[in-house]
Amino acid sequence: MAKETEIKLRVSPSDMQRLAAHPLLEQHRCQDWQTRPLLNAYYDTPAHNLAQAQVALRIRQDGEQRIQTLKSKGCSVAGLSERNEWDWIIEGDSLVLAHLDDSCWPASLHDLDKQQLVELFRTDFTRQSVELALSWQDQPVCIEVALDQGLVRTADEDEQICELELELREGPPEALLDLARQLAQDIPLMPCDISKAERGYRLLQADSFELQVNAAILEAEQSAESAFAALMQEKLAASQRLAEQYRHAGHWKLLQQWVAQLVAMRALLSSMGQVVPRKNSHDLRQLLDALLADWQPRLLAGGQSREQRDAMPAAFADELANTRWGCFSLQLALWLHQQRWGEGRNARAERQAQAPLNRWLARVLQEEAQALGLEAYKLKAYALAEQLPRLERLLVWLDAARQYLTSTLLDDTLGALRQLHQAAHDGEPEATVACLLRLGADKGWKQLVRGTLQADTTQA
Repeated sequence: MAKETEIKLRVSPSDMQRLAAHPLLEQHRCQDWQTRPLLNAYYDTPAHNLAQAQVALRIRQDGEQRIQTLKSKGCSVAGLSERNEWDWIIEGDSLVLAHLDDSCWPASLHDLDKQQLVELFRTDFTRQSVELALSWQDQPVCIEVALDQGLVRTADEDEQICELELELREGPPEALLDLARQLAQDIPLMPCDISKAERGYRLLQADSFELQVNAAILEAEQSAESAFAALMQEKLAASQRLAEQYRHAGHWKLLQQWVAQLVAMRALLSSMGQVVPRKNSHDLRQLLDALLADWQPRLLAGGQSREQRDAMPAAFADELANTRWGCFSLQLALWLHQQRWGEGRNARAERQAQAPLNRWLARVLQEEAQALGLEAYKLKAYALAEQLPRLERLLVWLDAARQYLTSTLLDDTLGALRQLHQAAHDGEPEATVACLLRLGADKGWKQLVRGTLQADTTQA
């Protein structure tokens, strides 16, 4: 068994050769580019049992060689995916079922009749590849660069393959992200955590693409900064999945959810005080603010006009045709992997960063709730829009921490805050006043303002 660490990036067909000739790759390549066709047949049962178990099974023809491969889904953290892979050289074009034993076969498929396995789709493409040898922070690094162009094909449909894969052979994972970040400054690259197998299943069944990412599991006693990092990783992964699916399907709700992830990341970056000094997040906040300045007005316009909604897929394609989204995604991923949020903190900030989440959060929620001063806005509801950033900070943390905030009242409080945020965002004074009155009578909100949730949050 081997462990594979890689990053996938979608590339425009018109940029593929420009990418192959990029000076950064030319500078560090230690061999000539190799070009070869790779022909791949993917197998599963008609009921997609393997996909449900999150494994992929294929036979690849690479020249005269046939390789049978089983891959687990593995995990993806801040843009890098890591998974287990088993390879066997085989004779002929048929699966060797004897290789699929308990050493690699998922326990959940123990009772599956492997005779049901049939070819469901193909991914046939041409790969240009080269190995790079470089140094990253005084550590030797070896990276395989692969440029793949071809098709995912089912019996009825096909989808283009046009992507860059960077696979780590030696060195720290951050070196992959740094290389991708540097390339993305010159050429539009879209982080795209979707395998070729997932694309095949998506062609067979449109709703098979899993949008949900692993939710950050927060614990009452973990440090405040570790909770922040886990939530940022979750939001980044979700935004990348949503961007890919909106690019593919163009459904309005996906764009709304994508923008919501951007808002949540912006709120998290501004919620941490000196735990994340502003100078450490300056560049990320600038990129996020630019994205939100463009996309929030479009979202508001699309909510009012079907014609505007219909124009959004083309506008999103234009977004992906420039370098902004790729640069932000890769810069944030590298920032998280390197834990750069804590650089240059003073002793007091270090203590805050290591404070148990339950105590830190109880204080922050109380401060944010009190600072809203909602009572004053009942007479000037139109002005509540100035408090949107504070409302967004409250919303992102309340939503994340409900799993251990033991008050049974907070679901209602969160719902009331969401309605208030929406009314203020849409500029609807009457609806805003109604939401203010509802929130003013909410028992959970009163607990937040008084800081009496602290006793509840000491329980995991």
